[in-house]
Amino acid sequence: MSRGYSLRLRDLNAKADKRKLGVRLGRLCIKQDVPVAVVARTMGVTRTTVYNWFCGASAPQPALASAIETYIAKLENAAA
Repeated sequence: MSRGYSLRLRDLNAKADKRKLGVRLGRLCIKQDVPVAVVARTMGVTRTTVYNWFCGASAPQPALASAIETYIAKLENAAA
């Protein structure tokens, strides 16, 4: 069970550039309450890395872009 996202992370994500892949992923995960640990495990990265993506502090490696796009599509379809 997820403990939710902090107000700070929600605020940083809301202020970040929504064109960035990691920020887009973050917005969906926050909206759908998908735990960071699940995203990290799915992408094979650390939770810290995922938090940095969500805030726009760093970008995912190009090698992960396709997997992230697929994951975003999966989340969007689940919400529809």
